[in-house]
Amino acid sequence: MRLKFFFLETRPQFLLLSVVLAFLGTSIAWYDGDFHLGYALLAFVGLLLAHISVNVLNDYFDYKSGIDLAANRTPFSGGSGILPAGMLRPTQVFWFGLIAFLMTIPIGAYFVVVRDWRLLPLLLVGAACVLLYTPVLTKIQWPEWAPGVGLGSLPVLGAYFVQTGGYTLPAVIAAIPSGILVHNLLFLNEFPDAEADKKGNRKTLPITLGKAKASVIYSALMVAVYLWIIGGVVAGSMPAFSLIALLTAPLALKAIQGARRYDDQSRLLPALGSNVMVVLLTQLLLGIGYILAEVS
Repeated sequence: MRLKFFFLETRPQFLLLSVVLAFLGTSIAWYDGDFHLGYALLAFVGLLLAHISVNVLNDYFDYKSGIDLAANRTPFSGGSGILPAGMLRPTQVFWFGLIAFLMTIPIGAYFVVVRDWRLLPLLLVGAACVLLYTPVLTKIQWPEWAPGVGLGSLPVLGAYFVQTGGYTLPAVIAAIPSGILVHNLLFLNEFPDAEADKKGNRKTLPITLGKAKASVIYSALMVAVYLWIIGGVVAGSMPAFSLIALLTAPLALKAIQGARRYDDQSRLLPALGSNVMVVLLTQLLLGIGYILAEVS
């Protein structure tokens, strides 16, 4: 029965993000003519462990600071609820998160050895984002950049690198939408937690800017994702099939409309769900676009 609580502590509903990130990075590499199934699977395992680690450690630190005890939980924010309910002890959760992180180290070291040392800076930045996000970076203005980089653009580039052994400008351009999307995933999820986060001395954008300005920035960044994809195709840096990612625009509009009505829970909560779907489906469709471009 306790294994079930450890599983729920990972917040498995959010781990789909790791699936689409690994898929997108690998799809871009395949489009460029490189694919190794073993490397793809091992890179995904490493990314999944890092994602589990940041989720679990976030839960631990939010419980210790009292944020999760003050937050109004939703399906998308407020933590897993495992620690406030007493299903696991804080020390168990801390070590679970730390062990998951430590398990990523041999995987990263393996790829640095067999592929190229230039992967190392990416891994170090990603590791810093995992370990420092909740205890340090959330206390500094604009912490949302960390998940955008560490659980957005960098995993896509990392999955690409382990296939190709290098970085390219088109790959970097293709990874930018992931960074913005994951940034916005955390960004909008912070709106319901703003009051509790403020008590925990956090400095998220909804707190430092106020929800009115923050909702405008969220909306602008969401529009920027689609403009970036269109621009990438027009510039020839992304294949024309990438435009199928624009199919998620109606969902993005729903998320924007809900964000603009941030004080109305009946509008905000559906917007949180639309936001999650935009993040997952846009990247999934981008990956499919690269595959279609390769096979057509």
